Amino acid sequence: MAKPVLVVMAAGMGSRYGGLKQIDPVGPEGQIILDYSVYDAHRAGFERVVFIIRPELEQAFEQAIGRKARRFMQVDYAFQTLDNLPEGLRAPAGREKPLGTAHAVWCAKALTEGQPVAVINADDFYGADAFRKMYDYLSQAQDDDKFRYCMVGYQVENTLTENGTVSRGVCTVDADGLLDSIIERTAISRQPDGRIVYAADGGAPAGEIPAGTPVSLNLWGFTPSFLSTLDDGLRRFFAEKLPENPMKGEYYLPFAVDELIQAGRATAQVLTTTARWFGVTYQEDKPVVSAAIAQMTAQGEYPAGL
Repeated sequence: MAKPVLVVMAAGMGSRYGGLKQIDPVGPEGQIILDYSVYDAHRAGFERVVFIIRPELEQAFEQAIGRKARRFMQVDYAFQTLDNLPEGLRAPAGREKPLGTAHAVWCAKALTEGQPVAVINADDFYGADAFRKMYDYLSQAQDDDKFRYCMVGYQVENTLTENGTVSRGVCTVDADGLLDSIIERTAISRQPDGRIVYAADGGAPAGEIPAGTPVSLNLWGFTPSFLSTLDDGLRRFFAEKLPENPMKGEYYLPFAVDELIQAGRATAQVLTTTARWFGVTYQEDKPVVSAAIAQMTAQGEYPAGL
């Protein structure tokens, strides 16, 4: 079987951080969160990483991240642009915003043909356990009468910030540990009494999320079949959804997976982890992340000079 490849969605990094020079260092020697993800993936068995970036950032990205990653992995770049689309599709005139995470992964199709892929966000700290479970699954996963995908599910209480709200894909899981459905909830927060709640969103009322509920942080695992399904998925998105919001509508990875599950074409095994997520959603989060990484470094989980 082909070896799994790590695919990192990083096309939004430059826009969020105002250029790569502003990427927040969180480690003891100036490491960023992505350095730890690459290191953890390598330890789990991954030997190759494909970074999905904007083409104008290639040189800066290579200097800041790529050359360090090359110590551990084979590094390749895929480019997410508005004109990189299945044949016959055209982005709406005047559109500037990227077309979403599922389109980002489609942009890596040519570089990952025939290989299973693990997909991550560039700016989330996932923890070593998540990468081990993902690699182990992808190393033996094979499609049969259905596409056999997976995702790592984090306990919702381990994915919150004390400095504001977060958005998460809240999952329901069946008796076999397979993803039944995934609903994007915005504005999730922990209340003073410890309850975890989400705010009303459009016509959807506010509600509570029980502790222990699995949520998605966009750590997905796919057999080689998935990237081919995105051709049709993108065509449907362009025909049915994009016209409703041509300047800002996005084709998201969870939507693409859910579409296949609801059509009976795929399953997604939910790999559970007790790992805690870290991310700099708000500037106030940075000291918390730095302190956690300093503690893990002191405990020997990571070398100081990673």
